[in-house]
Amino acid sequence: MTEVSSLTGRLLVATPALADPNFDRAVVLLLDHDEEGSLGVVLNRPTPVGVGDILESWGGLAGDPGVVFQGGPVSLDSALGLAVIPGDEGPLGWRRVHGAIGLVDLETPPELLARALGSLRIFAGYAGWGPGQLENELTEGAWYVVESEPGDVSSPRPERLWRAVLRRQRSELAMVATYPDDPSLN
Repeated sequence: MTEVSSLTGRLLVATPALADPNFDRAVVLLLDHDEEGSLGVVLNRPTPVGVGDILESWGGLAGDPGVVFQGGPVSLDSALGLAVIPGDEGPLGWRRVHGAIGLVDLETPPELLARALGSLRIFAGYAGWGPGQLENELTEGAWYVVESEPGDVSSPRPERLWRAVLRRQRSELAMVATYPDDPSLN
């Protein structure tokens, strides 16, 4: 088996050719990527459900929009919390994933994290790939892999994130941001 270079902390940006409706124009932050598979959350799928409606104690700490995001098609009945915490040390109940981005243990009392939080977002479900599955999709051209920025997790305009991430690339990927929603209408 070949060694897998970790893409943890990077973004998967769906190419216009990706046919899976679960990932149409999706921006996925990879939380874990190794030889056993990959796990991430879709950053740009807000739901109409308020965080306070399902996790009352965390509702006041969630950034705008204060709704639950659909993190992916797997385990929609589970919740993941992602927070940006500046600095070198994170508080109890937070585990660094990449840079200032980390996972929140939603069993931790929110008041232990409240002072340290730069932003918080709650996700229902996640995106998952078995061993080699993501690598196959990358070879097929389904995803662009780009660097993440802490602001991607807390974008107040998630519906614009796909275009914004592509636009900031210093390559021909910036041109992909102008790809029409429905090319057949051109």
